[in-house]
Amino acid sequence: MNEKQRDLAFENGAANKPLRVALIVSETTVFEYSVFLEHLLIGLVDESIPTALVCPPDCDIDPVIPGTAEVIRYPAIKLPFMGPYNNNRLVEQLTKFEPTILHCLCESKANVTRRLARQLGLPYVLTVSSLGNRWGQLSALRHCARIIVPAQSIAANITKVYPHLAERVEHTNIGTFVESDCVCFSEPSRLASMVTAHPLNNVVDLENLFGAARHLTISRYEFMLVVIGTGRAERQLRKLLAALDLLQTVTIVPRLKPWRPVLAGGDIFIQPQPNTAFNPFLLEAMSVGSAVVACKGGVDDLIIQDKTAAIFDPKNELSIRSCLQRLLDRKEFARQLARNAQQYLRENHSVSKMISSILQIYREALQ
Repeated sequence: MNEKQRDLAFENGAANKPLRVALIVSETTVFEYSVFLEHLLIGLVDESIPTALVCPPDCDIDPVIPGTAEVIRYPAIKLPFMGPYNNNRLVEQLTKFEPTILHCLCESKANVTRRLARQLGLPYVLTVSSLGNRWGQLSALRHCARIIVPAQSIAANITKVYPHLAERVEHTNIGTFVESDCVCFSEPSRLASMVTAHPLNNVVDLENLFGAARHLTISRYEFMLVVIGTGRAERQLRKLLAALDLLQTVTIVPRLKPWRPVLAGGDIFIQPQPNTAFNPFLLEAMSVGSAVVACKGGVDDLIIQDKTAAIFDPKNELSIRSCLQRLLDRKEFARQLARNAQQYLRENHSVSKMISSILQIYREALQ
């Protein structure tokens, strides 16, 4: 057998190797990308692919994990000096599961996944959901078989920093199930409601939005605004709301699970600042039929002006107020915007396409 025949035999053997997938996730994955994780796990189970989920010990995964998936907690003991023990235990558990490929779903677990892949002699793929400031130093990028990204803006950023990795980058849209109805202003008698989800770490991020809300109330607009988030600036933001006399209009709540029903309660969803990571809240708000108002910048692939969203300047309070006022005054325009976004998701973000694409990436990685 010559060298070319040996290579062909190896490739055929790899291509025919059965898929057994080990997913490595972080608390961020389980919490912020829980809907995506649930769809991926169910999709793998539906395809009869044995799946293990490696997750932190404190994560509540019961709402997302199918009964047939194996759960492996890592680290087993959360003490700094127990690193070697935790690693050996994880390798033993994965060896018993016998995966054929590893899939890291969070950049923070990339180096752990790279080490596991080397110890087990397996290929691995890495999902990168944010722009370069969070993964720019990851040596794991250079060693993985494929890099899966949920947005073209992230793909462009990776290939700009690592041009030699361009052929490994695979753009796969996160899939979601789109509601048949549109919640935006579906009940004319109900008080208009707005929802935003943003970390409460900096007052300036929400200052202009609150100022716009204040001027809308002065202009006799009646609505409620729900702010989903927690952070070090929460106390200051509550003081700001009191100073603006908005305590009866604006409510701050922590992130709740499941959070899709909370988004379904809003006629309008607001993304107040550019997001450096793919925003699952934005995707799900569009899927339930909320009209989106947002700003460009960061990972903004879903934000298409006057097609999927109305756009404002986050640094300009008047721009935010005008954008919201436009939707409050023209409810049918807002509903059409929401329906357009739903149709865009049906065409580009189906769960079945996402699962098919990821499975194809797994098979290519095995070669």
